[in-house]
Amino acid sequence: EDVTQIILNLKKLTLKSIAADEKLAEIDVEGPATVTAGDLKVDDEVQILNPDQYIATVAEGAHLQMTVAIKQGRGYVPADQNKSDDMPIGVVPVDSLFSPIEKVNYQVEGTRVGRNNDYDKLTMEVWTDGSITPNDALSFGAKILTEHLNVFMNTNLETEFTDVMVEKEDT
Repeated sequence: EDVTQIILNLKKLTLKSIAADEKLAEIDVEGPATVTAGDLKVDDEVQILNPDQYIATVAEGAHLQMTVAIKQGRGYVPADQNKSDDMPIGVVPVDSLFSPIEKVNYQVEGTRVGRNNDYDKLTMEVWTDGSITPNDALSFGAKILTEHLNVFMNTNLETEFTDVMVEKEDT
């Protein structure tokens, strides 16, 4: 593989870090060998969730040594923001995708409660990379959304919800 292919393989790593600061993981392999994520030497604060992820093949007589920086984050960070002026020559900054969500699907369909059929049913499907459960991801997303919407809440206004939230009688 060339450097570009190795970087693309490294970007497929699924890691979970509980460390507040940046951690370094190392790979030091003599050929011939197939290098996988399980070959990363990490400490107790970093967990490799896909240790079988292929990284590279090292030919006989060759030596592969690299250091990988691991840190926590949110969302997407482009490679130029992962670069600093004091990085030595040979360091290749890579973009980071911190989202554990792989796919989301939702469906809204009409449903019936008792004799009333004017209710909606929301079905959500969430796929993750294994670093968080789908239920926890949905709960965390709801918490973030709530925090964003709290900006619009006027806490000085006292509203009576009794007129809005009235239980309908069956007829």
